[in-house]
Amino acid sequence: MIYCFKTFCKNPNIIIFVEMATKALFNTVVNWFIRQRMDQIQNFIKHPIETQKGILFSQLFHAEDTEYGKKYGFNSISSYQDFKNKVPVVTYEQMEPYIEKARQGQKDVSWPGYIKHFAKSSGTTNAKSKFIPISAESLEYCHLKAGKDMVSIYANNHPENQLFNYKNLRLGGSSELYADFNTKFGDLSAILIDNLPFWVEITTTPSKKVSLMGEWESKLRAITSEVTNEDVGSILGVPSWMMVLLQRIIRETDIQNISELWPNLEVFFHGGISFRPYREQYRQLIGKNINYYEIYNASEGFFGIQDRSDSDEMLLMLDYGIFYEFIPMDQFHLSDPKVVSLEEVEPGKNYAMVITTNGGLWRYLIGDTVVFTSTDPFRIKITGRTKHYINAFGEELMITNVEAAITRACEETQAAISDFTGAPVFMKENEGGAHEWIFEFCRHPNDLELFIDVFDNHLKSINSDYEAKRYNNITLKRPIVHIAKEKLFYRWLESKGRLGGQNKVPRLSNDREYIDPLLELNK
Repeated sequence: MIYCFKTFCKNPNIIIFVEMATKALFNTVVNWFIRQRMDQIQNFIKHPIETQKGILFSQLFHAEDTEYGKKYGFNSISSYQDFKNKVPVVTYEQMEPYIEKARQGQKDVSWPGYIKHFAKSSGTTNAKSKFIPISAESLEYCHLKAGKDMVSIYANNHPENQLFNYKNLRLGGSSELYADFNTKFGDLSAILIDNLPFWVEITTTPSKKVSLMGEWESKLRAITSEVTNEDVGSILGVPSWMMVLLQRIIRETDIQNISELWPNLEVFFHGGISFRPYREQYRQLIGKNINYYEIYNASEGFFGIQDRSDSDEMLLMLDYGIFYEFIPMDQFHLSDPKVVSLEEVEPGKNYAMVITTNGGLWRYLIGDTVVFTSTDPFRIKITGRTKHYINAFGEELMITNVEAAITRACEETQAAISDFTGAPVFMKENEGGAHEWIFEFCRHPNDLELFIDVFDNHLKSINSDYEAKRYNNITLKRPIVHIAKEKLFYRWLESKGRLGGQNKVPRLSNDREYIDPLLELNK
């Protein structure tokens, strides 16, 4: 509104007065909202189990007259044990027939009423696209609510912040929305941008028009053109793709680092992939110390927000209309694994996450694995994917192990990595197996052999199963490492039509589905 007023009013004194009054009013409203919301967050921190039970039975009540609710007798469920006994844990493939009915315009399938939006998942666990239902409730009370909380938690932790005086730069995926039947589908970022309130739009860059462009290269040029003329105070996106944008901005504006262009930049809200391998590169790219806050969001829901400065843990958000369950990973591959509620989780144990949502997903295996770092309050770290690990020889190698080893190897060889992937080399007649890696360096190690040794030795020190398999090279030989050509992973994603802010390189695989095509492309 203030921008429109400045267009018509030419008196500088009146403009200054209106700007001051508008900012004062805006900050008063924002501070009131932050206080109210932080009180609510403290309430679910104090009463986590009661909060979760309330969500479960509210969801069951709302959906008891749906097709799914009638099939599984939601109206007869009176306890969590009833819920476990009557409603099965499902994968996307098992849920898909219900999702397809909703996509074709049927109402009351797994959630009351019509579902108007479906987030087309760009994950890597399946070549096939997934369409995740986004109900009006999940849009409003999960995804959009989480966006407000992200800012509220940050502002509460940093009362000196200037966040609302400058623009927020968002970087979503390939964000076109497509009509299909009577519904719309596209990246989650497209759905969110299309439904943001006006006051968010006027404080955000790039514009809605540019943000919703589909073709990545054209979009990147348009974003660069728009944002270099703005005063940006915060950025939001996936670390790997945000780096591509920031590097392009530095090249095109002929500056040394981003803080020359945006001196008021104070925070990067990041999610989608681990930030650990990118931290040092961002310090150099930005050129000054800023705050980094991790978020845990997916098409299926928004789950966690870093609630403390300089932390690598996230607070599990318990009042977004999501009921959480967990399968211990040591039982995950059993035919009838144990499933536990939040009340039963243990710190330090690896779990596959199961969610019931206000978008109509019931006991749905999202495919992520987490570990609880605390149960008072419930804080988590993402440890990987249920399908993205290497366990070809009983080594149980998870992404958190690999990222820690890469960080150590980079520190000791002054290297920096932009992307990587790993897979097993299976045993032959008289030969042991191995792990094969492709690393794309943005700064090459001063000694590649030392890099490999440090990487290997650190994996041994933090993963006893890996160490046992590496003993005397009997089961696992020394890691095989390839250096990727520049932009190898970028070209691989491009060949699959997956350029854009929500697409991810598969870091680990228990087969050679990803690494063999990458090695071929790297020749």
